[in-house]
Amino acid sequence: MVLQDLGRRINAAVTDLTRSATLDEKAFDGMIKEISNALVEADVNIKLVATLRKTIKASVKFHELPPHANKKRIIQKAVFDSLVDIVNPHQGAYQPKKGKSNVIMFVGLQGAGKTTTCTKLARWYQARGFRTCLVCADTFRAGAFDQLKQNATKAKIPYYGSLTQTDPVVVARDGVEKFKKERFEIIIVDTSGRHQQEDALFAEMVEIQAAVQPHQTVMVLDASIGQAAEAQSRAFKETADFGAIIITKTDGAAAGGGAISAVAATHTPIVFIGTGEHLLDLEKFNPQSFVSKLLGMGDMQGLVEHVQSLKLDQKETMKNITEGKFSVRDLRDQLSNIMKMGPLSKMAGMIPGLSGMMGQMDDEEGSLKLKRMIYICDSMTTKELDSDGKIFVEQPTRMTRVARGSGTSVREVEELLAQARLMGGMAKKMKGGLAGMQKAQGAMGGAGKQGQMAAMQKRLASMGGGGGAGGMPDMGTLMKMMGGGAGGAGGGGGGMPDMSQLMSMMGNMGGNAGGGMPGAGRGGRR
Repeated sequence: MVLQDLGRRINAAVTDLTRSATLDEKAFDGMIKEISNALVEADVNIKLVATLRKTIKASVKFHELPPHANKKRIIQKAVFDSLVDIVNPHQGAYQPKKGKSNVIMFVGLQGAGKTTTCTKLARWYQARGFRTCLVCADTFRAGAFDQLKQNATKAKIPYYGSLTQTDPVVVARDGVEKFKKERFEIIIVDTSGRHQQEDALFAEMVEIQAAVQPHQTVMVLDASIGQAAEAQSRAFKETADFGAIIITKTDGAAAGGGAISAVAATHTPIVFIGTGEHLLDLEKFNPQSFVSKLLGMGDMQGLVEHVQSLKLDQKETMKNITEGKFSVRDLRDQLSNIMKMGPLSKMAGMIPGLSGMMGQMDDEEGSLKLKRMIYICDSMTTKELDSDGKIFVEQPTRMTRVARGSGTSVREVEELLAQARLMGGMAKKMKGGLAGMQKAQGAMGGAGKQGQMAAMQKRLASMGGGGGAGGMPDMGTLMKMMGGGAGGAGGGGGGMPDMSQLMSMMGNMGGNAGGGMPGAGRGGRR
């Protein structure tokens, strides 16, 4: 994952310092040097790194700190705030308005992923109730219109383009006028990839901009572009004056710091980051959440939005939970829901502590473990699935039969049944208090989204050590706090398994993954 190694190195440098017996100015300087080296190796501009060093040093003045000051917490907060400042241009991006036509024009280098990102963004706005459409003004690249047509058809988004008209200015103008008449709210215009040395293509870009009068021009930057990102983005800024950046291909193995440098150089906000090839692999960017994920502290807001966007069906499970029941079938449904959430590495970045627990387990291995659990459930009879698992204890031969039928071991079957019994016990305990919890959710809902997030962060902070993974909350509690994110009227996904125990089942990994920077998130967040 792009920037993952950078995050590990920064986190390791801070953790080593805060754990050392002698926390003095010399050790502090060593930490800053290690962080600076990691940033430079990740292609972050050297001038930007020098500014970061000065900022951290200015924030932590050892000779002025009172004797009782918590030096560890001050250092953690200084590092967190300084990293947030790098990716935060302190300028807001354009916010599309419902009920009117919002034209968004895409620019960028060839191969940055503009066409795919256009469809991803259209799909993102479509999921939030906007009438979206696409205009292909890339007449230069062979197959550009076919690619956009395929993507748009797959996402069920109206599109416009021409196989005969070669003038991109005409295609862009005609497409935008057509969709404006049809009262579309988000009109996204895809243009040809171009380089700063291609004067004719840069002039064409200005002509398209004049023809469609976009409300926002977005530059698409490939995360792997390296040090060239700053020069290219400056050239585009001077010519097209783009107002937002989308960074693509952050799921690759490249350094990725060049794209961060481009943000600082142009004082332009990042609005989204592309995290994969799927149409849903687009995340809204938030500086605090980005740095929090980078340092292994999780991204609770991103997790909430991701789960809510999936609209997982949890009605039957919630009904059982309210009655104090939890069957093997409920566990199977929750395992399927976890599979739908996307790659485990993506989820691990959002859930505090989980990325550490995964260790060297890749998405393929983690997915295979989950599938094996589902195979075990699929090899059970209806009676076994609808039971709480005790039937297997009373008749052990059933375990042998299920293991053979699913191609797994008896031990794996035992582990899955142990998880089902554990969740069943939790369901019985929650039966009495669920009504009160839902009532509290209703009260929290009235406080607005920021109030909900603040309340959730407060509850997460109070859970420390309850999940067996350095303070990571169990997934059932987390889903309830999301209120309504899983589709049913009863709220979010009640019986979902404790993620720390699930990961333990998947690789018997255990251990303390808490590490990280406790308190830095609270100190650095708004």
